[in-house]
Amino acid sequence: MNPVAKTLIVIGGVLVLLGLLWQVGGKWLPLGRLPGDIVIEKENMKFYFPIVTCIVISLLLSLISWLFRLFR
Repeated sequence: MNPVAKTLIVIGGVLVLLGLLWQVGGKWLPLGRLPGDIVIEKENMKFYFPIVTCIVISLLLSLISWLFRLFR
């Protein structure tokens, strides 16, 4: 099988697992509602920017990437 196809299949599987984990684990892990996320509510508008959630996800992905490079 083509290496690009294998990589896309693996990435797709990982994304599906992460989506399921997010759905089930969302009750205990409040990603998207962390302290520091910006929420502005007005009469006809709600603006939401999850800056702290983005930083946490970025740090986790950086750590995972670093671990992969460490053991390669």
